[in-house]
Amino acid sequence: MESTDKLTDTNAILAYLYETFPACFIAEGDTKPLKIGLFQDLAERLADDSKVSKTQLRVALRRYTSSWRYLKGVKAGVQRVDLDGNDCGELEQEHIDHAQSTLKESQDKAKAKRQAQAPKTAKKPVKKMAAKPRPAVKKDKPAVAVVAAPVVNLVPAKMADLSTNQRVNVKLGASPVAGTITDIKKEDVHVQLDSGLSIKVRVDHILL
Repeated sequence: MESTDKLTDTNAILAYLYETFPACFIAEGDTKPLKIGLFQDLAERLADDSKVSKTQLRVALRRYTSSWRYLKGVKAGVQRVDLDGNDCGELEQEHIDHAQSTLKESQDKAKAKRQAQAPKTAKKPVKKMAAKPRPAVKKDKPAVAVVAAPVVNLVPAKMADLSTNQRVNVKLGASPVAGTITDIKKEDVHVQLDSGLSIKVRVDHILL
C-alpha cells in the first residue's frame, strides 16, 4: 500500500471493499447478509490502512446494508458471512422481518416520488384537445358576407313617378327604410313603413 491518499467518497470506499474482501462484499448480483459485529472486524483489519477512516467505513457499510439489493438478500435459510466469506449462522426471523419492512418502506417512497411527477406529463394532451373547436368560427363568416351585400342602387324619386300604394324607400338616417305610399299631398308624401310606423316626408326623401 504505497499510496497514502485517503478515500473520502463513499462509492470509492465501497469499490475498495469489493476489491479487498470479494467473498464478503459483493459488487454485482445477489449479496450475502453480513456477520453481526462485522464493523469491528473491518476496523481491525484496516487499522493500519491509511486509505480509509472508521467514520468513512461506517458510512460505506450503512450504504451497502441499506441498498435494495442487500435487503432482498436477507431472507430465510441464508447464512451470514464474515470478511472472508465464511458462514456465521442463519438469520433470525426478526432480522428478516426488519429487512423486508425497510425494503418495502424504501420502495414505497420511490414509487410515491414517481407518481408525484406523473401528473405533469398527463396535462399535455388536454391542451392539444382544447385547440380543435376553433374551425367552427369560420362557419359564421358567410352569414356576415350576405348581410353586407348592397340592397339596390336607389335614386331620388320625382313627384311624377309616385303614386298611392307604390313600394318605395325612405331615406332615414344612414340606411333607406322600405314602405308603401298611402297618400300624396302636394310636396308631402305619406308612407306606411314596413315597421308599422306612418310618416310624412318630402319627395326628395323618397328613393326608387
